[in-house]
Amino acid sequence: MSTDSPPGITRALARYVAASDFRQLAPEVVREGVRAITHIVGCAIGGCRHETIDRAWQALAPFAGAPQATLVGRLERTDILHAALLNGIASHVLDFDDTHSTSLVHPSGPVAPAVLALAEWRPVSGAELVNAFLVGVDVECRVSDVVSPSHYDLGWHATGTAGIFGAAAASARLLGLTEQQTVWALGIAATQSAGLREMFGSMSKSLHPGRAAQNGLAAALMAAQGYTSAEQGIEGKRGFAHVLSSKPNLEAATRGLGETRAILDNTYKPFACGLVIHPVIDGCLQLRRKLAPQAEIRRIDLRVNPLVLELTGKPTPTTGLEGKFSVFHSAAVALIDGMAGEKQYADARVRSADVVALRSLVKATADPKLRKESAEVAIECADGSRHVVFVEDCVGSLARPMTDAEMDAKFLALCDGVLPADKAAQALTLLRRLPDLQDAAEAACACSA
Repeated sequence: MSTDSPPGITRALARYVAASDFRQLAPEVVREGVRAITHIVGCAIGGCRHETIDRAWQALAPFAGAPQATLVGRLERTDILHAALLNGIASHVLDFDDTHSTSLVHPSGPVAPAVLALAEWRPVSGAELVNAFLVGVDVECRVSDVVSPSHYDLGWHATGTAGIFGAAAASARLLGLTEQQTVWALGIAATQSAGLREMFGSMSKSLHPGRAAQNGLAAALMAAQGYTSAEQGIEGKRGFAHVLSSKPNLEAATRGLGETRAILDNTYKPFACGLVIHPVIDGCLQLRRKLAPQAEIRRIDLRVNPLVLELTGKPTPTTGLEGKFSVFHSAAVALIDGMAGEKQYADARVRSADVVALRSLVKATADPKLRKESAEVAIECADGSRHVVFVEDCVGSLARPMTDAEMDAKFLALCDGVLPADKAAQALTLLRRLPDLQDAAEAACACSA
């Protein structure tokens, strides 16, 4: 690992972005890109009427511009910058969005809202949009790898800090910016990079991909007009990597550039909470199927990766957003309800007497030998019996990925109560056909209420 500044990292990424072409994409890369876009739109539809979105829209609507783009799942339209912001917030507020398995960035939330809004303002084909999205995901995951893990340890949330680079890169490609303009776009993104882990469990966590989408799009629009930035916004002595990481790995930015695609390491959540909790939920659901209905639970012991307690160690959450960051709450609702969907993370469910009582019986121990995809769940019952399950790879991980059918079912479930069933099915069909659409805006508009 080196902290020297190889020349031209920002320019190398800009050159890669400017030269990217849908026709060069492998079929499996296109397939995963379409899955990711479809999935994140479903997450945004599911979150579009959350009070977080209502409050943000009430605050900003008086200052919004022309009705250029869709607020997914809603009747309102607004300017593309506010659409990127609101749709980015909506995509993340349920904590049901995708996660890149190595960088731990939620890659689609900062990128898709930016390019979908842009596609409604400036006509582009579905193939162009998919290509721009994929190159944006590549850039943000690479930038995250440059500053990890110390960046995250310092308290930065890479979905916001690295996500803005993805949104800027994708928007630059969709706008057809030159290599030099893309250098500027990445530099403008670098100086706006933000997002703090202290916000986890509050409305402001979902602001991170929203602002990344909005500000990354703005960076590309400004660069298109000749608005300049430093040439080495990422690798410069006082650039993003050295300021926001104590041990930057600069080689990660360009290692295998154009040969490996980040989207192929993407994962999708079957449960509406922090990803590190998923092995515990998986284990609880397995044990629930084995326990007798009348079984009286005396104690629940969890053995987990240390990151679980660092990120989700809230023993007594009081709101749904806090519940998403409580492994104790998640274990309890999985055992009681037999699921961990959005309803299990409503404010009322977090405060329910049966859930509060059961989660008080949950004890968790960190084991550094465990991978983040693994966990052990042990339940002791009043009759003295003990039931144990070890989850090696949780459902939704790269080793046990969600199928297309499961992804489509999740999309339709997220649309339930927001879009009529026929409109939800139409939106799903158009999103799945995105590479074949002559006008990508057709898919975006289909997601309005």
